[in-house]
Amino acid sequence: MSSLFPALTDGPPGRPALRFGERSLTYGELAAAAGATAGRIREARRVAVWATPALETAVAVVAALLAGVAAVPLNPRSGEKELGHVLSDSAPELVLTAPDAELPAPVRDLPRLDVDAHGTGAVPEDRTSDGDPALIVYTSGTTGPPKGAVLPRRAVAATLDALADAWRWTGEDVLVHGLPLFHVHGLVLGTLGPLRLGGCVRHLGRFSTEGVARELNAGATMLFGVPTMYHRIAEALPDDQELVKALTGARLLVSGSAALPVRDHERIAAATGRRVIERYGMTETLMNTSVRADGEARPGTVGVPLPGVGLRLVEDDGSPVASYDGETVGEIQVRGPNLFTEYLNRPDATAAAFTADGWFRTGDMAVRDPDGYVRIVGRRATDLIKSGGYKIGAGEIENALLEHPGVREAAVTGEPDPDLGERIVAWIVPADPQAPPPLEELADHVARRLAPHKRPRVVHHLDALPRNDMGKIMKRALSHD
Repeated sequence: MSSLFPALTDGPPGRPALRFGERSLTYGELAAAAGATAGRIREARRVAVWATPALETAVAVVAALLAGVAAVPLNPRSGEKELGHVLSDSAPELVLTAPDAELPAPVRDLPRLDVDAHGTGAVPEDRTSDGDPALIVYTSGTTGPPKGAVLPRRAVAATLDALADAWRWTGEDVLVHGLPLFHVHGLVLGTLGPLRLGGCVRHLGRFSTEGVARELNAGATMLFGVPTMYHRIAEALPDDQELVKALTGARLLVSGSAALPVRDHERIAAATGRRVIERYGMTETLMNTSVRADGEARPGTVGVPLPGVGLRLVEDDGSPVASYDGETVGEIQVRGPNLFTEYLNRPDATAAAFTADGWFRTGDMAVRDPDGYVRIVGRRATDLIKSGGYKIGAGEIENALLEHPGVREAAVTGEPDPDLGERIVAWIVPADPQAPPPLEELADHVARRLAPHKRPRVVHHLDALPRNDMGKIMKRALSHD
């Protein structure tokens, strides 16, 4: 297939490619460093990458892709048990890491190759095909040990090219973010994306509103973040004119990995006049939909299917939903070149993930507007509540609760109810812990905004909601005890 990174060989060698803090590489320097590492791993089948937010991680992954070797990003924050599972399941021949990295026990058992970010070597001739594995990314494992999603090279290319179309993303763009590099968001979109297009990525190392303001005010054009980051931005905006100026001048603000509450959308828009756009993807599918740069930024939606992606909503029995009316809830199923090929060593799970006619079952529930915009209402397993004969998505109730001035954070789950089937339970972090809003007030607030059958019947007050590395609420950790 054609190269994933044509700018490494065809573009100006002095063009900036990567910057992590004070350290940076041009395209010429990246080609030399990745070429040197690629030359040392060409005989391997798979390599692990100790995916810290460092220059060496980007060089290592690019090197693996140049060498035609599948890369397995390792989360440095994983426990030893999870790391042991990932390594035994994927069986990499060696681990690529920054020279100063201290590796935990399971990873220390692998042969280690320290990546030289200033090494010199030639970019190898491309002998790959588009179906060859590019990355094996492990899912979060909420229902058992993490599964390794095998992402082929065509999926990486298809997703990045579709996003370039949707976002008018070019080599002139400079992207800033502080996302982890062991997830699709920070690694594929946030690092490989700019490199495929010949642009530049400036990684903050650790997210901060000060870093965002500094980089956007110094020529960066795009910001990628997760809802937790945009929430912090929304909180800081009223008192930070540098941040207001930075966001106002940005070309594109993109949020992903979880739903951005409508309240934060509106606060950012009110302060800057700029709309954050959302997109929707998964480890197994890369990107499926997005609000387009030339489309309407409709808060609470993830836009329309990307070029090349087929998307449909289906009922519990697999039949297509009757109408796209913005109200009828169905499970999202997708197909296209952006999909993974299999769960590594799990033919049973792979077969169960696809329908007989080749659609991937996402497990995400959504409604679709007549004009094609998709609004996700939650995961089938944790966010779909069947109450009083209605299918109710937790996401819209959470957004409604967040519009109440007494609510700082909100999560919604269902619990068994002998009359309703399931009753709606709200988990609230109050704005004022000394005066949390009572159930009746919250129930009336939701009923007025949505519908009476969507009001919570139980409320729990918490100091904080349990979240993972990407800011997603871990609903299985919310106990009804």
